[in-house]
Amino acid sequence: MASHRRTKQPSRTRVTVLTTAAAAVAALSANAAHAAPSEKPGTDEVKARVDKLYEQAEQATEKYNGAKEKQQKLQKEISTIQDSVARGQQELNTLRDGLGSLATAQYRSGGIDSSVQLFLSSDPDDFLEKASTLDQLSSQQVGALKKIQEKQRELGQERAEATEKLEDLAATRTELGKKKKEVQGKLAEAQKLLNTLTAKEKAALTAEQQRADRSSAARVDLGNDTSASGRAGAAFSAARSQIGKPYVYGATGPSSYDCSGLTSWAYAQAGVSIPRTSEAQANTGTRLTRSQLQVGDLVFFFNDLHHVGLYAGNGQVLHAPRTGTVVRYESMDTIGGPFMFGVRV
Repeated sequence: MASHRRTKQPSRTRVTVLTTAAAAVAALSANAAHAAPSEKPGTDEVKARVDKLYEQAEQATEKYNGAKEKQQKLQKEISTIQDSVARGQQELNTLRDGLGSLATAQYRSGGIDSSVQLFLSSDPDDFLEKASTLDQLSSQQVGALKKIQEKQRELGQERAEATEKLEDLAATRTELGKKKKEVQGKLAEAQKLLNTLTAKEKAALTAEQQRADRSSAARVDLGNDTSASGRAGAAFSAARSQIGKPYVYGATGPSSYDCSGLTSWAYAQAGVSIPRTSEAQANTGTRLTRSQLQVGDLVFFFNDLHHVGLYAGNGQVLHAPRTGTVVRYESMDTIGGPFMFGVRV
C-alpha cells in the first residue's frame, strides 16, 4: 500500500524574500528601460566650463605670484640680517679681545684684580650687576663693557628678527606649494574637458578664436586713439612686441608671460618698476574710468582684480589671457569678467 505524504509548502519567510527580490529586479529593469543614455556635453558647455576653470586657475596664479614675491623678499631680508649678525659677532669678538689685552696689561703691571676678572666673563651684564661701584673700573673699561652690552643686545634683536622671518618664510613656502597645486589641478581638469571634444570641434573653437583675434587687431589699427607717448607709450610698444608669446602661469618673460607678468615686464622696459601682482598693480597710479583711458594705461577686470592688461585703444586690450593662449589683442567686452577701472602709472 503506497504511502501518501503531504507536499512540503515553502516557508512564509522564503516566499517573502523571493517576492521582494523579484520586485527589485523588476524595478531595476523598468528603470534601465527608461533611463536616458549619458550625454556628452556640447561644445558650448565644454567651453563655458573650461573658461570658468581657467578663470579660477588665474585667480590662484595671482595668489601664487604674491606668495612667490613675498618669499623672494623674505629671503633677501633674511640674508641681509644674517650678514649683519655675522659682522656684529666679529665686532663683539674684537671688543672682547680688547678687554683681554687690557687685562694682560694689568697682569704685567701687578696682577688682575677681581673686578677685571668679572668683566672678562662671558656675560658683561652680570658683571655690571655684581660690581658694587663703577669707580672700581677705569673709564676705558666702562666704555668697553658698555659697547659689548650694546652689541650683544643688538645681535639678540637681529637674531630674534631673523628667526621670525624664517618662520614666515616657511609658512609662505607652504602657501606657495598649495597655490601651485591648485593651479595645476584646475588646468588638468580643464584639459580633461577639452579632451572630450572631437578634432573637428577643437578646430571650430580655434577658428572662432582666430576670427575674434583678427577683429580685435583690426579695431586697434582702425582706432583713432592708438598713439601713445611717454612711459605708457614705451610700455605699450614693448608689450606689442611680445604678441604671439604663450601664456604660462607665473612667467614674467621674455619667452612667456602670465597677465601681470606681461604688464610688469612691459613697464620695466620703459624704465618703470611696478609690483608683480595685478592686485598690487592696481595701486600704482591714478584710477580711471573707461572713458578716461589712454593707450598704455593698465586695465583691471573681475571683482578681485585678478586680471590685468594694457589698454590698446578703441575698446581693446593687449594682454596675456590664460593657459592655452598667447599674448594678443582682445575686446574689453569679451574678457569674461567685468571691467573695474584703469590705472595710469
